[in-house]
Amino acid sequence: MRIIDGDKFEGGQATTEYALVLLAAGIIALLVIAWATDGGGSGRIGELFDLVIGNLISRTEPLE
Repeated sequence: MRIIDGDKFEGGQATTEYALVLLAAGIIALLVIAWATDGGGSGRIGELFDLVIGNLISRTEPLE
């Protein structure tokens, strides 16, 4: 009977996990692009940008 050392296969598992993470990130990016370009795409991106910047500005303290 042959005993297989589990450490030999760790590198392959890490590569597979990395590939799955990249695949998921690509799918999410495509979904965001599809959402942003559906209909009034530039308007949605602008609204999102305004929301993020407005939120950041509201959290900062004014300089004196």
